[in-house]
Amino acid sequence: MDMLPGFVPWPEEYVKRYREAGYWEEKTLNEKLEESIAAVPDKEALICEGARVTYRELGAKIDRLAIQFLKVGLKPGDRVVFQLPSIEACVYSLFALTKIGVIPILALAAHRHTEIEHFFKMSDAVGYLIPTEYRRFNYAEMAMDVQKKAPSLKYILATGSNVPEGMISIDELIAQPVDVDNPADYLKKFRPDPYDVALMLLSGGTTALPKLIPRTHNDYVYNALQSAIYAGFTSEDVFLGILPFAHNYTLASFGFLGCWFLKGKGVLSGSIDAKSCFSLIEKEKVTYVASGVPVDVMWLNSEDWKGFDYSSLKVIQNGGARLAPELRKALREKWKVIPQEVYGTAEGLLNYTRLDDPEDMIMTSSGRPVSPADEIKVIDDNGNTVPVGQQGELAVRGPYTIRGYYNAPEYNKSAFTPDGFYKMGDLVRMNEAGFIFTEGRKKDVINRGGEKINVEEVEHLILSHPKVKNVAIVAMPDPVFVERACAWVIPKDGQTVTFKEICDFLQEQNIAKFKWPERMEFVSEFPLSPAGKILKRELKERIIKMLEQEQAAKK
Repeated sequence: MDMLPGFVPWPEEYVKRYREAGYWEEKTLNEKLEESIAAVPDKEALICEGARVTYRELGAKIDRLAIQFLKVGLKPGDRVVFQLPSIEACVYSLFALTKIGVIPILALAAHRHTEIEHFFKMSDAVGYLIPTEYRRFNYAEMAMDVQKKAPSLKYILATGSNVPEGMISIDELIAQPVDVDNPADYLKKFRPDPYDVALMLLSGGTTALPKLIPRTHNDYVYNALQSAIYAGFTSEDVFLGILPFAHNYTLASFGFLGCWFLKGKGVLSGSIDAKSCFSLIEKEKVTYVASGVPVDVMWLNSEDWKGFDYSSLKVIQNGGARLAPELRKALREKWKVIPQEVYGTAEGLLNYTRLDDPEDMIMTSSGRPVSPADEIKVIDDNGNTVPVGQQGELAVRGPYTIRGYYNAPEYNKSAFTPDGFYKMGDLVRMNEAGFIFTEGRKKDVINRGGEKINVEEVEHLILSHPKVKNVAIVAMPDPVFVERACAWVIPKDGQTVTFKEICDFLQEQNIAKFKWPERMEFVSEFPLSPAGKILKRELKERIIKMLEQEQAAKK
């Protein structure tokens, strides 16, 4: 096999071990999906935007679009930046790309020029898949701007109406017939090697801009399949995905891939509001929902679910950030479901609470690793394993945890131990039964409803404002998003700067809006340590006290 330059493979001894143990089936994502297509061709696989798609139809649409992508000029080994939202065309496009060995880099809909240009620079991507417009943002305009700065970009492929001249309409490609008698046979010659990179995910933001996470067919098949089995999902179940499809959680933890590999039915919603989702739960007899803290809180505070039949619903999964025990209890009491904690990382390791775990672990822990081959340890700052029950950083090595970020040799030296353990940056405790309890981040990162904000990146941008002397961003607690960003700002001497001015400035920097501070406090000085370091802990305590006082004043 020709290894993608910049990809860090597993050592040969581990490849042999994972293959012989059956963790790696030596099948591509598409081949694993095609097993289900062959087994249950007439069963509904995908419900999306009013469309009802059987497994056979799903396979046929993927194959036709794969041929169209080849005709456009895409070829095995090419990278493309993939920014399609949760629409029907997103599903066909993603698997049409992986079918022919084109590697999608899964960007978030919230990403803007700064992040997208970074992905092109990191990967030399030749293609960019976008909606022309989505949620009042013009992606076509952004794509044209990006093209001026990304010399590798040859093909812009767009869904939706009014596709500008020079771009290729994905909807038209899907609708057009192909001049190939047997698409499945024709595509065999483009089959990627299961050891090849299938797609690239994005790191959670512990560095200034996201790193690229290369996931192979072998490891990602196992990632999705093993987590679905561990979660208790079966072919009789119906999965509802309400968060972005092209995101590790909704896609493969266990997500749509796990659902389809076990021959279940998947329902994709572009909306998270309670009325839309509970309507789908009733209509499609949904049994599993993949949710997150902000959605859980929104539903619990809503009355819009009332009047719908949700008796089919068995499990509400929570991913992205830890769900507090009292919220797990509220989910159970309100809808008679099992709250299932999904804690992991796009770099690999997944931990779940099982449906048959002890009640106290379901309600308080972050679960246990889904694979018997997951090697995990909790380490101190020197890399030594800490005693059971003591706090430390979680480190992991296993059959679906990467051995290195793409094209990042220097960063890999600090992110991985010499013997290949990935240091997750999460502070945890582990009990004697192997259950993990998350307790925060080691690095300066704010977890806003599952999206990680690298504080240093945003601080550097605000510091470049001509009226700002210094800035310190801290997390403030939030009942919906778990954390939001509060910026403490010292204006330059003699200057006055406003919250709006800084937000307008950040908009000009073209960074994702979820990274913007949502509160600003202006001060003349920061509390400092004897060594002159900003005491962020004190700033955080100060904002917590202010929030408590504001809350008390409302009562």
